Amino acid sequence: MAPDVANVRRSSDPSAGKSQLTLSNLRPRMVRWRRQLARVNDFEPILQKEDDATIRKRSLALRYRAMAGEKLSTLLPEGYALCREAGRRALSMRHYDVQIVGGIALFEGHIAEMQTGEGKTLTATLPLYLHSLTGKGAHLATVNDYLAKRDAEWMMPLFEMLGVSVGIIQTPDDQGARRKSYSAAITYGTAKEFGFDFLRDRLLLRAQNRMQTEMLGGGDGGFSDSGDQVVMRGMHFCLVDEADSILIDEARTPLIIGSIEDNVRDQIIETYSWAADHATDFELDEHFEIDDETKRYELTAKGRSKVRALPKSDLVRTMGLVDLYEYIERSIKVHREFLLNRQYVIRPSEKDPKIDEIVIVDEFTGRLAEGRKWRDGIHQAIEAKEKIEISVPTGQAARITVQDLFLRYPHLAGMTGTAATSARELARIYRTPVVRVPTNRPPQRKQLTSRVFGTLQSKFEAIAKEVAEVHATGRPVLIGTRSIDKSVLLSKLLDDLNIEHEVLNANNVEREAEIVAAAGGIGKVTVATNMAGRGTDIKLADEVESLGGMHVICTELHDAARIDRQLIGRCGRQGDRGSYRQYLSLDDDILKGGFGQVKYDKLKSRGEATSGSADQLANMFHRAQRKVERRHFRDRMVLMHHEKERKKMQREIGQDPYLDTPD
Repeated sequence: MAPDVANVRRSSDPSAGKSQLTLSNLRPRMVRWRRQLARVNDFEPILQKEDDATIRKRSLALRYRAMAGEKLSTLLPEGYALCREAGRRALSMRHYDVQIVGGIALFEGHIAEMQTGEGKTLTATLPLYLHSLTGKGAHLATVNDYLAKRDAEWMMPLFEMLGVSVGIIQTPDDQGARRKSYSAAITYGTAKEFGFDFLRDRLLLRAQNRMQTEMLGGGDGGFSDSGDQVVMRGMHFCLVDEADSILIDEARTPLIIGSIEDNVRDQIIETYSWAADHATDFELDEHFEIDDETKRYELTAKGRSKVRALPKSDLVRTMGLVDLYEYIERSIKVHREFLLNRQYVIRPSEKDPKIDEIVIVDEFTGRLAEGRKWRDGIHQAIEAKEKIEISVPTGQAARITVQDLFLRYPHLAGMTGTAATSARELARIYRTPVVRVPTNRPPQRKQLTSRVFGTLQSKFEAIAKEVAEVHATGRPVLIGTRSIDKSVLLSKLLDDLNIEHEVLNANNVEREAEIVAAAGGIGKVTVATNMAGRGTDIKLADEVESLGGMHVICTELHDAARIDRQLIGRCGRQGDRGSYRQYLSLDDDILKGGFGQVKYDKLKSRGEATSGSADQLANMFHRAQRKVERRHFRDRMVLMHHEKERKKMQREIGQDPYLDTPD
């Protein structure tokens, strides 16, 4: 259970340094953290009397002590007190006592669950600063370039006051810029870029015949002066922001660097196009079947016979028959399950605006997943379906899983708003126990009764009606949808009611911070595709609190309960008032994912015959969600097991498990 907090004052209160953290559950680590907090607080009146130059000298002295081998745990009280004082001076943001406790938990290798609005960005500065003192580098991995850049630039004045350099890794950066960013004391970037840089360095070291040690760069930080150089200088400490999103949701897809294979390029492109042209000719049950558990598409005997009979060009005819079956099965799956403006969008390529490209819409954040591609040929099948240039899969030069990448860091910690539901998995895979950090002020969020309707249309009409009622009171309303097309549908219904609103989805991501920041104003209505990893806080206008705070409407359950909690956490931040309600319908995707196509079809038919609401069925949706979560957990466990066995076998025969990877 989370420790209770009493008498924690607002950071603007000059006597806040005297606040006490009252812990109801006096387990050993909680007692230890309270003692550490008391030591940090003891430094505060001393540091407040010193000038900026003295603060910087203290920071430099700590660095010398750390590099001389003194344990970081003994330097923690003074280090955290310095960080708090630098935050107060440089940013006018003083770490709350609960943030100091969160920082101690992060230093000790925990995943800290901190509610939305409790200041994860500021809390992150504490362990990052302390680990940077050793001179081995401290990394912060987040979900996208925007958040990496924003958080680094936001916290930079604090670090500069302490004499600590900060680097930022962005996707377009060249090798020189990356090397400079990694040489800084603290480096902000995305998990994806850290992974790809590790693989590129490993490929370079092999090419230069310099891979002498298992640890990248040999841990000495030195590079040769000639030719290409590696960009990373080692992996010491990593703090993972939005830890559940990165360590769990993205863990099913390995990071892969391709190698070029020109000899079969034309044949592959032609076969993808041929399969896309004929995918709609195949009927469910007659020509193919779908496994409810694995979602695998498999041709029946009649379906395979149809493939053999289809007209084929000379290039396609040279493909093996088994391969043709696989191309058709993949193409059928894409036509049925991957929908434009839901799972992906089409937009001009950044490299060449004359060429269109498929960009994935991240299911968990609603953002465009820049640079990511579906594996196993799915991405190319979608390109063929949409009749745009097919990017031929290139084989593998190197690959690493998310689990492998982060387990290479001797010191790992994470922050998120919703880790408790995944605590067992995080502790089992990454050896990072989850601890709930108490809120600075008691939450006042109210849960309203869930509503269940027969069809999506009747559900959305009821949502629009509730929005109109709440909007009339002046309270801001935030509505979360799972996909772009549903946000557009809801937007039309609100237009019909003449309700002014903003829509935040992957099509207008450049205005994201502006839309989210303004969503707490009087009478504001915002429709958003997912709110996980949005980063920007929704701050309520002064008058909104007296009206009852923000109202959040969830229009559908996600595959993971914590994504719903991310949305709910947008109301009632920092002890504000707020409320939320879940809307569901019998044709929601979660029922198909949880119970399979047959039961889903029955529920959908029942829904079409239902008038009004069926609120008593709400628990059924949560059961379906738990089934989907368990299946995804099994998928990750299977991937991890296979990767572990593959690496073990390759090491035994003298291969590099990251570079010598079979397709």
